[in-house]
Amino acid sequence: MAWNEPGGGNKDPWGGSSGNQGPPDLDEIVRKLQARVSGLLSGVKKPGGPGGGGSGGGPDLSMRAIGIIVAVLFIGWLFTGIYIVDPAERGVITRFGAYTKMTEPGPHWHIPWPIETVQIVNVDEISSFSHKALMLTKDENIVDVELTVQSRIQDAANYLFQDQSPDKTLRDATETVVRKTIGGSNLDFILTEGRSAVAATIRERVQSLMDVYKTGLQVTSVNMQPAKPPDQVKEAFDDAIKAREDKERLENKAEAYANEILPQARGEAARATAEAKAYRDRVIAEAQGQASRFTAVLGEYTQAPDVTRERLYLETMEQVLGESNMVLLDVPNGNSLMYLPLDQLMKQTSPQPRTSMVDMTDGTASSGSATASTRVRNTSRERRSR
Repeated sequence: MAWNEPGGGNKDPWGGSSGNQGPPDLDEIVRKLQARVSGLLSGVKKPGGPGGGGSGGGPDLSMRAIGIIVAVLFIGWLFTGIYIVDPAERGVITRFGAYTKMTEPGPHWHIPWPIETVQIVNVDEISSFSHKALMLTKDENIVDVELTVQSRIQDAANYLFQDQSPDKTLRDATETVVRKTIGGSNLDFILTEGRSAVAATIRERVQSLMDVYKTGLQVTSVNMQPAKPPDQVKEAFDDAIKAREDKERLENKAEAYANEILPQARGEAARATAEAKAYRDRVIAEAQGQASRFTAVLGEYTQAPDVTRERLYLETMEQVLGESNMVLLDVPNGNSLMYLPLDQLMKQTSPQPRTSMVDMTDGTASSGSATASTRVRNTSRERRSR
């Protein structure tokens, strides 16, 4: 029968009985618990001890039990110093609150609390925040700038102990650097091709401040959204951007035309230069050839003047008369001239040699031509003799 059931004698479970129905005294319960724990630690008396089973060995057993309990607790306390660091983490050890060392990934052990404590910091986690504000540019224009800054922990010890609030420091430094960079740039540069350059400049300057303050943070990237003017002047800026795009389009078109025309002009100039050089070389070669020929003729003339003079005369007359379409015949003992229809003869499909054309006129043509040539030679000699 349970002690609290009807008829159970109303016994106290802690060994007492009471006639009242109120709750037991808390002080008495604590004293009883202490007594029970002391009884467990006091041990039992050794068998065969002095006095027929007296309690002479009680203190020795009590000290041994306490030693075992203390040893077990000490070993358990030592096991609490084992910890494991993941590949993306670093362990920061502090001894009585002062930084001691930083551990790499893997299993480690440190002196347990309260002597040493370990803080696990994730150094690969990327954190980001956005910054947006209206800012004044160098040319006194207002621009709406929005950017996102991403960072991670580079030095866990500096992140925990060197700066009281590294994340807040990063935000404040970003705002300061952004205002300084935008304030030193023109509006056109920020709106067009200078966006990437401005973002790179902001990242470098923010990282420099993080190194100065020893926050342990590394700025991995700064992504700047396309800057835009305030809504009040957006239409005017859109017109200006359209005009700038038209200008670039026309410049590109003109450059393409120039790239097409210039090679052609250079080619024509090179061809004209080559033709001029060839003409120069040809004229020089002809002049040199004529000079060489004149020198050779001069040598022959020095050795035989009459023969050389007559040969030159005959060659000249042959060249002059060979280009004429009229033949003159010198008839013996007469001054008659005969004109041959050379124009009709030249129209024939198969032209004949010059001597044959003379033979076709009459039977005396061949002898007349021979006489004519003889008379020409005699005439030349008479002229030279005169």
